[in-house]
Amino acid sequence: MDSPIDYTSPSAQFTFDVNKNPFFTKDNFNFMNIIGIEQLNTLDNLSLIDIFLSRSNNIEPHYHPNASELVYCISGAMAVSILNPFTKQYQHYTITPGQVANIPQGWWHYQMATEDRTHALAIFNASTPEVILGSDILRLTPSNIMAHTYCMDENQWRKAIKPITASTYIGPPKNCHRNHGSNAQAFPNYIYPYGNQGYPMQPYTPYNHPRC
Repeated sequence: MDSPIDYTSPSAQFTFDVNKNPFFTKDNFNFMNIIGIEQLNTLDNLSLIDIFLSRSNNIEPHYHPNASELVYCISGAMAVSILNPFTKQYQHYTITPGQVANIPQGWWHYQMATEDRTHALAIFNASTPEVILGSDILRLTPSNIMAHTYCMDENQWRKAIKPITASTYIGPPKNCHRNHGSNAQAFPNYIYPYGNQGYPMQPYTPYNHPRC
């Protein structure tokens, strides 16, 4: 089988410490590390993001134009919400240790930790995952286009998106003082992710957070 990777090269890399390559950090309890072909040059259509979240923190709505995503829960619990482009409906699932959620390529989705010290892996079938963030779409689309397209008051739209000044990745921002209330509407099935039948929490050893 032919491969563009020269596995005999002295520069071929077969190991890497993901902890040494931070991707985004909100604080010591909410951050992501990443590994792709730039860090490990023998990867072939494979990459991952190592995700750490505390309760009620979420990966913002986004999609990956070049890769599907398999989310594997290591500790805690994570609610995964996927917008099915064929049914135009959201599908909500909660994964606990040892469980996975599959997100097809190009599907709009978001994830939220429903327990403290949640640790998950996002695995991609691309050597470098691309991402389009909701925060970037909102803040970079000209306000007059949004207002014109959707028959909105442009000033109200500008006021609504004014707090979004950068790519969010993990929300809410540290300077957010809004009363968040319940997340039940965003994740209506997070207690019973598989229809009406509850899926029991699996026993596990709590993850010792590396940055505490």
